[in-house]
Amino acid sequence: MFISEGLQKQSSLPLKQEDVWKFQKHTFTSGKPGQALVAARRPDSGGVEGSVISLLANHFLVQFDSCQRIFHYNVEISPYPSKEIARMIKKKLVEDNSAVLCGAIPAYDGRKNLYSPVEFQKDKLELFISLPIPTNKPSLPYGELNGFQENHQQLKLFRLNIKLVSKLDGKELSNYLNKEGGDWIPLPQDYLQALDVVLREGSIEKCIPVGRSLYSSSMGGSQEIGGGAVGLRGFFQSLRPTQQGLALNVDFSVTAFHESIGVISYLQKRLEFLRDLPQRKTRGLIGPERKEVERALKNIRIFVCHRETVQRYRVYGLTEEATENLWFADRDGNNLRLISYFKDHYNYDIQYRNLPCLQISRSKPCYLPMELCMVCEGQKFLGKLSDDQTARILKMGCQRPKERKAIIDGVMQGPVGPTSGVQGREFKLHISREMTRLNGRLLQPPKLKFGDGGHIRDLVPSRRDRQWNLLDSHVFEGTQIERWALISFGGNAEQKSSIPTFINQLTQRCEQLGIFLNKNTIISPQFEPTQVLNNVSLLESKLKRIQRVASNNLQLLVCVMERKHKGYADLKRIAETSVGFVSQCCLYQNLSKPNSQFLANLALKINAKIGGCTTALYNSLSSQIPRLLQSDEPVMFMGADVTHPHPLDDVSPSVAAVVGSMNWPAANKYVSRMRSQKHRQEIIEDLGAMVGELLDDFHQAVGKLPKRIVFFRDGVSETQFYKVLQEELHAIKAACSSRYPDSKPPITFAVVQKRHHTRLFPFKLDPSIVQNQFSDENIAPGTVVDTVITHPREFDFYLCSHWGMKGTSRPTHYHILWDESQFTSDELQKLVYNLCYTYVRCTKPVSLVPPVYYAHLAAYRGRLYLERSDSKSTISSLSRAASPKTMPLPKLSENIKKLMFYC
Repeated sequence: MFISEGLQKQSSLPLKQEDVWKFQKHTFTSGKPGQALVAARRPDSGGVEGSVISLLANHFLVQFDSCQRIFHYNVEISPYPSKEIARMIKKKLVEDNSAVLCGAIPAYDGRKNLYSPVEFQKDKLELFISLPIPTNKPSLPYGELNGFQENHQQLKLFRLNIKLVSKLDGKELSNYLNKEGGDWIPLPQDYLQALDVVLREGSIEKCIPVGRSLYSSSMGGSQEIGGGAVGLRGFFQSLRPTQQGLALNVDFSVTAFHESIGVISYLQKRLEFLRDLPQRKTRGLIGPERKEVERALKNIRIFVCHRETVQRYRVYGLTEEATENLWFADRDGNNLRLISYFKDHYNYDIQYRNLPCLQISRSKPCYLPMELCMVCEGQKFLGKLSDDQTARILKMGCQRPKERKAIIDGVMQGPVGPTSGVQGREFKLHISREMTRLNGRLLQPPKLKFGDGGHIRDLVPSRRDRQWNLLDSHVFEGTQIERWALISFGGNAEQKSSIPTFINQLTQRCEQLGIFLNKNTIISPQFEPTQVLNNVSLLESKLKRIQRVASNNLQLLVCVMERKHKGYADLKRIAETSVGFVSQCCLYQNLSKPNSQFLANLALKINAKIGGCTTALYNSLSSQIPRLLQSDEPVMFMGADVTHPHPLDDVSPSVAAVVGSMNWPAANKYVSRMRSQKHRQEIIEDLGAMVGELLDDFHQAVGKLPKRIVFFRDGVSETQFYKVLQEELHAIKAACSSRYPDSKPPITFAVVQKRHHTRLFPFKLDPSIVQNQFSDENIAPGTVVDTVITHPREFDFYLCSHWGMKGTSRPTHYHILWDESQFTSDELQKLVYNLCYTYVRCTKPVSLVPPVYYAHLAAYRGRLYLERSDSKSTISSLSRAASPKTMPLPKLSENIKKLMFYC
């Protein structure tokens, strides 16, 4: 735990909570709380429950010489270059200055950090490097003009100031990994960062770096995914401290890049309204179209094709005037028409005269005609991918375990992987080319209970995929839906005629599942054109009318849509904040061939939204973990997540959501709270208020406050762990302090990570055959790993709770940062795995612990509330200076506030 050494020592019984809270009060009220925080330590040597299984993990052991010093130099380059140019400068530096660098081949991060295995001749160096790069004279108002007149390349001079910053020692990292020295020494991040840069050096010279991933056309080429984008294959790599030592986590990766084609062709592919652009060369752009084009091209790097140059430009925007109306001043102050200039100097007639030019300077008027520009290759696709593009990217990255393992092994032994450079040898590193072998454990599934005409029926999911069906069972708690209505948006005559049949089939399927859905709607099905979804005020009046007919007591509105529509966001916001009822949407295409599974899924979602539940654990959590949990001492499970706007949106607020369980010991119904907050703010700002409201709801629902809180936090990267913990744990404790007169509830704070790159593969070691057997199946639900590849000191584990039907399963990583309950590894792993069977929307265990799943859905719902189909009121129309706090989320209606409307 993040407490003193004296309090940290594990015992068979929990600490007295008043002692822990006294210490915590001191911790969080002291002037420097950060100094008192230390990560929760693993309470034991790992769990023992479950059968032992053999696995492979995509972690590759890295052996380093702890006596090898690394010399860290700060590099300042003037004028400031791009990363691409900076690497060219570094390469030239090494080639021309071997003696000054004492023969070293240093590693460079492309910015300011240079790492060398030997010390340079001097602690401070000033060197000059010249590269053949074309130069522009900034004195010209029309920056491109000078480039036109100089077709040859000139040498550009760069000044390098190199200064020794520190001499890094590997002994601290070695002691940390071997658990030597003080139990509370921090991870030596500086030495680890240096090694991380060293191990990327060889690959980065041959690949396109994007974050921690590297992409190369040599790994299978590129693949068009539509909309001016291509998918490119590559690999992720990250150096991690683990129980076996330093390990390099390497995984297959796919991402989208802008297609390197002409700007006109790019726009033709990217924007629907410009598909016929080559056939309509005289067309211009009206207001909204111009904004769409500018949004599509902004910040993309381009080069020109009417002259020879390696110069690259960034698009900052579009000219206000069309190309035919643009003039510029030459060196003598004469005004020249841009179109005439190109005809005179290049004998080129501008074709698309009514389109604007690209503005390639932030401050000066520097113009380039679109038709003479090409999109540079190697640029990660900016903006949000469409559904089709996302599907194609996912398909590219969807490999079964055997294929994925082969790709990763190929990276480790191939010409662009982390073992391909000379840096490893320079810094005395040895990287294993074999995946890590380890033992995992397979946890048994819990027994579940369902309804059966008033009786309770039990079932243990015995299929390999741990799924179950409800063909012979009812949901555990079915709801009574007397007052409901149906509204249709769009659809042809044949589709509309299928609505009565659909209503009949849905009510029958609900009845089979133990859910009562009245066969008669309170009003005849309402058929509206799709255009109603484009008009917010009209849509709201239609929904309010239905609510009035239901005497302001409508339980459910089923909405059938012809296609996915942006008005879905308005419908949800109006229904849940303005009018006050639960809605369930579906598409006509699914009604055309309604199968039992589709109807069952729809019924389960409706039941959960109205207040029912699908299943419950037959043996309660208190009976399974009796040391800590008692049936008469309720526990509250909470989940939290923050969703951020897409990368090109630099204005919209982030949305935070927190959910809390409202029943015990079933713990399968969750109420939500949502708030908007500062743009891209990861810390949940109003967490204390949201937790406080959920505690009050829990008190009202259960009759007492929770005796224990388990808080699952999603969406946190490792670099933010302790900032999030320090601020959010304090907020949770503050909410508790105002509601608990005496002893406070022990809190467990766990970060849940799904976006990591550790993969586990089933492996059978058979001494009777030469070749070990590698299955092409995914790891089974219940696979847990808490040794070898986990943190050397802290309390974490990987749990795969679901069955991977496509691709390779990704286990969820649970990292416990704070644990006042003092769970053992077995207890917490069993708790999480059992909860994964209680998710209300399906009949199978899910990959994430449900509180986090629900928090993610609630945060997404909050994001929908900010999206408006009428552009005048959209959040994106805010200026950059406007505070995101000026757009709070609308308040939920009291009718649905305590329901799982978001699921």
